[in-house]
Amino acid sequence: MTIQDTTPSIPTKRGSSALHMGPRKKASSSDPLVSHGRHFGRTVFALCNYPSLLTNGVLRLELLEDTPLEEFSAEERREHRVFEQLIDSYPGLLERLKDGSEEEILHVGELIGKGAAGARGDDTKTLKSALLDWISPKGEAIQPPLHRNSKIDRGFNHELTGSLLCPAGLDWNDPQTKENLRSGEMLVCGDQWPVFLYALYAYDPEDPWCGLLRSRLLVCAYKHVFTSPSSVEREPKATRSGNARLHGMNSVTIASVAYIATQVRFALSSSSVFSRTDTTTDSETFYHSLLDLLEDPEECQEVDELLTWWNRQVFPTSSAARRPISANSALSNIRRKRLALKQATNLNIVSS
Repeated sequence: MTIQDTTPSIPTKRGSSALHMGPRKKASSSDPLVSHGRHFGRTVFALCNYPSLLTNGVLRLELLEDTPLEEFSAEERREHRVFEQLIDSYPGLLERLKDGSEEEILHVGELIGKGAAGARGDDTKTLKSALLDWISPKGEAIQPPLHRNSKIDRGFNHELTGSLLCPAGLDWNDPQTKENLRSGEMLVCGDQWPVFLYALYAYDPEDPWCGLLRSRLLVCAYKHVFTSPSSVEREPKATRSGNARLHGMNSVTIASVAYIATQVRFALSSSSVFSRTDTTTDSETFYHSLLDLLEDPEECQEVDELLTWWNRQVFPTSSAARRPISANSALSNIRRKRLALKQATNLNIVSS
């Protein structure tokens, strides 16, 4: 993704949020933090101002000595959770930040940000072309044709991409709706989720969780980015390890699902430049709105089921993808008898 940003002043106050895209300064030297930033951006938090995240995080650690985290705003609490995930995922990083100068903290943030931005740009470039193979009608060519290296004819300008980007709950086949979307008279905000997020592209207003984030298109894009392009239609045969294996990733994260959904949405759109101020795609709002749902404790049961489903699609041999034990299997009978024996033993102990 090409990012159009101006370089803001160095963050010095706790109040400025880091969980929005910030500057993209050049980090001249190669550093393991760049590689770490590539994976962290894809799997934990994508659209982030890393120098601000680290600066605010270090300052907040001092404040937390006297002020409990619960007294901070919801935005600051989320930002601090991301900060903690970052320092926990890279051994020695916290000590480096505490012992370093303000310039060193900013430099570390720039290195991580360089990695995250580089990965985002690489994924955007490859998905722009690959996505056309996944949305083509089986055995047919897309009509009218869509160009692999140009996006001007995508979005609501094209029947196929328009039908996929149509907000859930709206009828793309309604001529007036289609015209309003194409003309821009109907502005689509980032929190109006497109129907391609749903399995079979079918949205049920009575059960909005049904099929959410379970479309084949999302799975194809996820495999393309994390396990290798060759794994989309078959078992991986690439000679190089995929991004997941390179970073020891063996289960799906909620942020990685939101990241892929954001990438696919952008690939379907007619926008060629990923920008914070782009009100057409409104990608930041879209990404944040998905995380708001997936991180909501009230939705934990649905989210757990969703992650289990995703792990079966992408990492079927991992422990996170294991299915419940079959009800009438020998193993379930052994477990049931063992539980009954344990309960009887405990009952005898209490009685005596």
